Amino acid sequence: MVLGAIRRLTGRSTESSARGGEGRDMSESEWRFFSDFDVYLWKQGSHYRSWEKMGAHPCRMGGVDGVHFAVWAPNAERVSVVGDFNGWDETAHPLECFGDTGIWKGFIPGIGVGTLYKYAITSRLHGYKVQKADPYAFYSEKRPGTASIVWDISGYQWQDGPWMKSRKTVNLRSAPVAIYEVHLGSWMRVPDEDNRWLTYRELAPRLAAYVREMGFTHVELLPVTEHPFDARGATRPRATSPRQAASALLRTSCFSSTRFTSTASG
Repeated sequence: MVLGAIRRLTGRSTESSARGGEGRDMSESEWRFFSDFDVYLWKQGSHYRSWEKMGAHPCRMGGVDGVHFAVWAPNAERVSVVGDFNGWDETAHPLECFGDTGIWKGFIPGIGVGTLYKYAITSRLHGYKVQKADPYAFYSEKRPGTASIVWDISGYQWQDGPWMKSRKTVNLRSAPVAIYEVHLGSWMRVPDEDNRWLTYRELAPRLAAYVREMGFTHVELLPVTEHPFDARGATRPRATSPRQAASALLRTSCFSSTRFTSTASG
């Protein structure tokens, strides 16, 4: 069934599509990253767990440990993975375009957690070439480095069960809302320790106490995904007028963003 799906989705014969690097046969489990349903949801724009499929995922294929890579680059002519493991050689580990999805994917054996990498992309337009960090990366180099880092988050156990169950009783749409928007990396630092930022566990009680004291009901974090430049929020817009410049300053200086709803009549 899976091999038939491969034929339909990629337009290639089952024999050629079911073989990996060095001509070894690939088992059905090796195609678990992109099922028919994954492709359907991706094309529909409703794949809300795409992070499980895209990016860099340590795994085992054909009994060999390595990393599976996937990136969406619909206008690319060629895509390869470069990193410290191949001397940043753009010809060493090319990826394969997955049918008409715009996704480029591939498995690289012998690498794992901690590997530095980027995607080397050649565009179909004017031969433009660039090396890009992974938009789905779970970890990134600290500035001034900009490479993504292979990481494994599968062992993390969420411990918010009680809150998830009680949330519906306190997060009512009819209740007043005042949202405090904050960039954790610059909201508070530790001057005595080389001005480092606080960990999530250090931040939680401080931020909760501050927000409660100031009368806010909710916290909006930006950004929570990994990105190369963590010195400030990753959502700073380009200002084209004094008013936009002032708005950008407010948003990226961790000022509050308040929104109010009320059930009061009149």
